[in-house]
Amino acid sequence: MRKIRIFEHISLDGVIEQDEGYEYGAWTTPYRSPAGLEAVIEAHGTSFDLLLGRRTYDIWAGYWPKAGNSPMADSLNVATKYVATHRPDSLEWGPVKDLGEDIIEGVRGLKSTDGPDLVLWGSSTLTSVLLDKGLVDEVVLIVYPVLLGRGKRLFSDSFDARELAFVSTMTTPTGVLLNTYRHVGSLKT
Repeated sequence: MRKIRIFEHISLDGVIEQDEGYEYGAWTTPYRSPAGLEAVIEAHGTSFDLLLGRRTYDIWAGYWPKAGNSPMADSLNVATKYVATHRPDSLEWGPVKDLGEDIIEGVRGLKSTDGPDLVLWGSSTLTSVLLDKGLVDEVVLIVYPVLLGRGKRLFSDSFDARELAFVSTMTTPTGVLLNTYRHVGSLKT
């Protein structure tokens, strides 16, 4: 059985926005470092497949195949990409497969197979749905020492409370924290 592991770049106040046109642009750039990249690559593991929403897939398909050789680009390009989409015929960056019409059942079926972990980047809508359905095993938050105030949040106000258990943390030289949590389930109060 595969694990589903969510990775997300996030500000201290919960903003994940990095889309084109966002007023603060590439806010993570000043905090990037070789040590940080190495930590992310290590957190991914040596073998993984990608689980992506369509918007993230399209953004990444326009960048990673042309990024040149690097450990990050090589690992992302070789990974099988499983995509939540209603337009499977237009998927070109491969190896790639769509999750089918019923995305939750597609993910459940995929999770029950043997294979490498499934890494989910970005895709905040898919993240919320998979956490709500109890399909996520780990959450890795890459936390930047910045307050953005406004922008897209990882979870909407309608998201149901979840409990996470701390697994580990790592700090980069620029103050970025890689916090890993195990998904426990619904929050018990």
